[in-house]
Amino acid sequence: MRIYDLAFVCRSKNAGPFQLTVDLMFRTEADFARVLQAANFTPAAIGALCDADPARIHIKPFRRILTIKVVLPRRCGSGGPGDTDVYGSQQHFPLGAMEIA
Repeated sequence: MRIYDLAFVCRSKNAGPFQLTVDLMFRTEADFARVLQAANFTPAAIGALCDADPARIHIKPFRRILTIKVVLPRRCGSGGPGDTDVYGSQQHFPLGAMEIA
Protein backbone atom coordinates (compact mmCIF):
# COMPACT_ATOMS: atom_id res chain seq x y z
CA MET A 1 0.00 0.00 0.00
CA ARG A 2 1.28 3.47 -0.88
CA ILE A 3 1.35 6.49 1.42
CA TYR A 4 -1.17 8.07 -0.99
CA ASP A 5 -3.57 5.25 -0.06
CA LEU A 6 -3.20 5.84 3.68
CA ALA A 7 -2.96 9.64 4.00
CA PHE A 8 -5.94 11.84 3.20
CA VAL A 9 -3.56 14.79 2.68
CA CYS A 10 -0.11 14.53 1.11
CA ARG A 11 1.27 17.93 0.17
CA SER A 12 4.58 19.69 -0.10
CA LYS A 13 5.54 23.31 0.37
CA ASN A 14 8.49 25.55 1.06
CA ALA A 15 9.91 25.73 4.55
CA GLY A 16 12.15 28.65 3.72
CA PRO A 17 14.27 29.02 0.60
CA PHE A 18 16.41 25.91 1.18
CA GLN A 19 14.01 23.35 2.68
CA LEU A 20 10.73 21.67 1.79
CA THR A 21 8.20 19.98 3.98
CA VAL A 22 5.91 17.15 3.04
CA ASP A 23 2.81 17.00 5.23
CA LEU A 24 1.13 13.62 5.63
CA MET A 25 -2.24 13.75 7.40
CA PHE A 26 -4.15 10.65 8.43
CA ARG A 27 -7.75 9.93 9.40
CA THR A 28 -6.95 7.10 11.82
CA GLU A 29 -4.35 6.34 14.46
CA ALA A 30 -3.77 2.97 12.77
CA ASP A 31 -2.80 4.54 9.42
CA PHE A 32 -0.60 7.12 11.15
CA ALA A 33 1.19 4.39 13.14
CA ARG A 34 1.50 2.09 10.12
CA VAL A 35 3.46 4.69 8.16
CA LEU A 36 5.52 5.92 11.09
CA GLN A 37 6.53 2.38 12.10
CA ALA A 38 7.17 1.05 8.60
CA ALA A 39 10.65 -0.37 8.21
CA ASN A 40 11.20 1.60 5.00
CA PHE A 41 9.94 4.96 6.28
CA THR A 42 13.42 6.20 7.20
CA PRO A 43 15.59 9.16 6.25
CA ALA A 44 17.80 6.79 4.22
CA ALA A 45 14.89 5.43 2.15
CA ILE A 46 13.33 8.88 1.73
CA GLY A 47 16.71 10.30 0.73
CA ALA A 48 17.07 7.65 -1.97
CA LEU A 49 13.59 8.44 -3.31
CA CYS A 50 14.03 12.20 -3.25
CA ASP A 51 17.74 12.36 -4.14
CA ALA A 52 18.55 14.05 -0.84
CA ASP A 53 21.15 13.62 1.90
CA PRO A 54 19.54 11.43 4.61
CA ALA A 55 21.46 13.35 7.30
CA ARG A 56 19.42 16.44 6.36
CA ILE A 57 16.01 14.71 6.39
CA HIS A 58 13.89 14.98 9.51
CA ILE A 59 10.72 13.04 10.26
CA LYS A 60 8.51 14.90 12.74
CA PRO A 61 5.41 13.07 13.98
CA PHE A 62 2.53 14.97 15.58
CA ARG A 63 0.41 12.17 17.09
CA ARG A 64 -2.22 14.51 18.54
CA ILE A 65 -3.25 15.63 15.04
CA LEU A 66 -2.27 12.40 13.23
CA THR A 67 0.23 14.21 11.04
CA ILE A 68 3.79 13.47 9.98
CA LYS A 69 5.95 16.29 8.66
CA VAL A 70 8.99 15.31 6.62
CA VAL A 71 11.59 18.06 6.20
CA LEU A 72 13.84 17.77 3.14
CA PRO A 73 16.62 19.93 1.74
CA ARG A 74 15.88 21.58 -1.60
CA ARG A 75 18.20 20.74 -4.50
CA CYS A 76 18.64 24.46 -5.10
CA GLY A 77 17.28 27.60 -3.48
CA SER A 78 13.69 28.54 -4.19
CA GLY A 79 13.61 30.71 -7.30
CA GLY A 80 17.30 30.17 -7.99
CA PRO A 81 18.85 29.01 -11.24
CA GLY A 82 17.70 25.48 -11.97
CA ASP A 83 14.65 25.62 -9.68
CA THR A 84 11.59 24.13 -11.37
CA ASP A 85 9.13 24.47 -8.48
CA VAL A 86 9.41 27.85 -6.74
CA TYR A 87 6.71 27.06 -4.17
CA GLY A 88 7.74 23.45 -3.57
CA SER A 89 4.19 22.32 -4.19
CA GLN A 90 5.04 19.45 -6.56
CA GLN A 91 7.70 17.70 -4.50
CA HIS A 92 5.47 15.25 -2.60
CA PHE A 93 5.04 12.74 -5.45
CA PRO A 94 8.00 10.41 -4.72
CA LEU A 95 7.14 10.19 -1.02
CA GLY A 96 3.42 9.79 -1.65
CA ALA A 97 4.10 6.88 -3.97
CA MET A 98 6.32 5.11 -1.41
CA GLU A 99 5.13 1.56 -0.71
CA ILE A 100 4.46 0.89 2.97
CA ALA A 101 4.55 -2.74 4.10
